Amino acid sequence: MTAAPKRPSGQEGFFWKTKTLEEMSGAEWESLCDGCGRCCLNKLEDEDTGDIYFTHVGCKLLDAGTCGCKDYPNRSDKVPDCVRLTPANVRTLNWLPPSCGYKLVAEGRDLYWWHPLVSGDPNTVHEAGVSVRGRVEGSEEEIPDADLEDHIVQWPALLPKRARLKRRPKD
Repeated sequence: MTAAPKRPSGQEGFFWKTKTLEEMSGAEWESLCDGCGRCCLNKLEDEDTGDIYFTHVGCKLLDAGTCGCKDYPNRSDKVPDCVRLTPANVRTLNWLPPSCGYKLVAEGRDLYWWHPLVSGDPNTVHEAGVSVRGRVEGSEEEIPDADLEDHIVQWPALLPKRARLKRRPKD
């Protein structure tokens, strides 16, 4: 018995479906970022299990309102442990959120309706409840490392129900 053919997703023909991560231009690569800011939250790793725990504490360069980096071009100089995403490491990093455009494309999956490349609107990531807007409790400059365990949250590792919909809900 053969499996039914896969239904077209409507995203066929777009660069993220026709190119490998390595073949993308710099602009195409950067556009895979949905602007959610989840990767800019401080994370803790259990040294025994390797489990990752998100906090609602942002990197010192995270603008919690726009969900972007305050100094993106110089982020590695100002935050030495800032991880630059590459085609190689997005396939192995275990802390990327489930909604991450880089991760989805690396896995051959479609981008969600709210991704700016699909919606054409950078605000849909906020509308869908995926971004960190309104959820960051402070910066790493305000909250000491010793207190990070008190700021562990689950929501960054989850996808909101509204965001899981197949298309943008009608208001």
